[in-house]
Amino acid sequence: GEEHYNCISALHKSMRGSDENASLYWLARMLEGGEDPLYVARRLVRFASEDIGLADPLALTQAVAAYQGCHFIGMPECEVILAQCVVYFARAPKSIEVYRAYGNVKECLRMHTGPLPPVPLHLRNAPTRLMKNLGYGKGYKYNPMYKEPVEQDYLPEELKGTDFFKEGKS
Repeated sequence: GEEHYNCISALHKSMRGSDENASLYWLARMLEGGEDPLYVARRLVRFASEDIGLADPLALTQAVAAYQGCHFIGMPECEVILAQCVVYFARAPKSIEVYRAYGNVKECLRMHTGPLPPVPLHLRNAPTRLMKNLGYGKGYKYNPMYKEPVEQDYLPEELKGTDFFKEGKS
């Protein structure tokens, strides 16, 4: 019932708050109460990107490995895999930079009126002669061919200069 959601919320918030003891407690409370370990592992995958993100990019690898380990061996053996992952996450630095930036992109799309801007011609794939004749791909600079960073626009003209990592921050 409701306690299922209360416990996963407590686990999530304990890891977010870097409290490894509380994190282990809520994990054990769920597992010893019969919670599906794969449910917990799925939530850890989300947590890795939502709450830890780029502060520790290996967190996502840890979460996916924990999910796979739980899938392979099941309970009760997988409890220590989840415990390791939960403690790793509680101790990990946290960053919601990507989570916020993606939210800003979604808000930009929701608030846009009219048709969405077209993909700039130089960014379009040109697999046919007709597309090449229409200017698809023309002027595109293939970055690996240059020693220095290239100047090139990747957003539509209407969004030039937009920084989704700064938008919406107070």
